Amino acid sequence: MAGCALRCKRGLVKFARTLHRLLTGTLVKDKVDDDLEMTMVCHRPEGLGQLEALTNFNKRELQVLYRGFKNECPSGVVNEDTFKQIYSQFFPHGDASPYAHYLFNAFDTEHSGSIKFEDFVTALSILLRGSVREKLQWTFNLYDINHDGYINKEEMTDIVRAIYDMMGKYTYPALKNDSHKQHVEAFFRKMDKNRDGVVTLDEFILSCQEDENIMRSLQLFENVI
Repeated sequence: MAGCALRCKRGLVKFARTLHRLLTGTLVKDKVDDDLEMTMVCHRPEGLGQLEALTNFNKRELQVLYRGFKNECPSGVVNEDTFKQIYSQFFPHGDASPYAHYLFNAFDTEHSGSIKFEDFVTALSILLRGSVREKLQWTFNLYDINHDGYINKEEMTDIVRAIYDMMGKYTYPALKNDSHKQHVEAFFRKMDKNRDGVVTLDEFILSCQEDENIMRSLQLFENVI
């Protein structure tokens, strides 16, 4: 069942790498990983029918995801330190902690300090099977660190730095010291339609829908599971 745990993590990792390529302008469609075998599991999580109704996964997919989640986190919940440890395994040449912190907060919608299976699978359902607007709104909420309904330059700088730190010295193409500033400025030139210094959800969604690379990146999520 170790493969189930690996596949559960893969969605998060591919999400981070896609965001990195999107921000650095190196987005290239990956070869699709189609090796998910729907292994039957003996344990059926309580509330499976309810989760099936609330997400875009069927019962068998939920079983696989749940077993992988429980194998990695037997207690049934993931705290931030554990989340960071899991995430850092996939980025050994960088420091994934800052980005994992922001991603953890995006999954922890109730701000309880832990991620339950319901939180995990609900977010994955949006990222992998949700509508374009749902995916973009989730990503906006990740960037909107203080949850005030706007993305400002300080927040975007923190996110970009976290992604660069996570990718480490092996980032391709090689980055200059001021690369994060350049990408933040490029982000605001594209997204800040009224030039008021912040990006709203509507501006973010409109700008993303106008960008073919971003639309392709959203399609990549659909191929994770």
